[in-house]
Amino acid sequence: MLTLLAGLGLGLSLIVAIGAQNAFVLRQGVRREHVGVVVTVCAASDAVLYAAGAAGLGALVERHPGVVTVARWAGAVVVLGYGALAARRAWRGHEELTAARDGEVADAGRRLRPVLLTALALTWLNPHVYLDTVVLQGTIAASYGDDRWWFTAGAMLASVLWFAGLGYGARLLAPLLRRPGAWRVVDGVIALVMVAVAVSLVTGG
Repeated sequence: MLTLLAGLGLGLSLIVAIGAQNAFVLRQGVRREHVGVVVTVCAASDAVLYAAGAAGLGALVERHPGVVTVARWAGAVVVLGYGALAARRAWRGHEELTAARDGEVADAGRRLRPVLLTALALTWLNPHVYLDTVVLQGTIAASYGDDRWWFTAGAMLASVLWFAGLGYGARLLAPLLRRPGAWRVVDGVIALVMVAVAVSLVTGG
């Protein structure tokens, strides 16, 4: 149990920080648009990466830095593109503001594919994900010997709790977003976060 809790603590410490993935989950949660799919993709992806780290693939990633470099540049392009879209929404404002003011749940008929692809891209094209989950978590998990899978299970649980809480808890912000200009502020902040993440990916920060 202590080993599982240790993994839970590490997992939360790695994913709670504001980043491109969390900003996307938060926005989808507020809009109530394909939240279950987004939460599942993010949590399941973390589970796969944590398992890979526990299985010892962290050393393989460290020996092939080219993989991380490719992911770094591809991730920067994707994140910057999403940031540009958020900035455009913040500038225009009308569509998002109307949806928030009317208090309507996002149209269930909206295409799932763009949301799914964005969730996958913001997860798998972020080199920080590999360094945090496969390398760092895998290294710490290895120190627990035969109990490393309990430690890994704790980290996986942390991802499920965090993304589910962020995605489904975000709807509590809906009353605030009925105010004029609120959605423009949200998208403006998301745009800034995305640009900051893209810059950090390119500079290696």
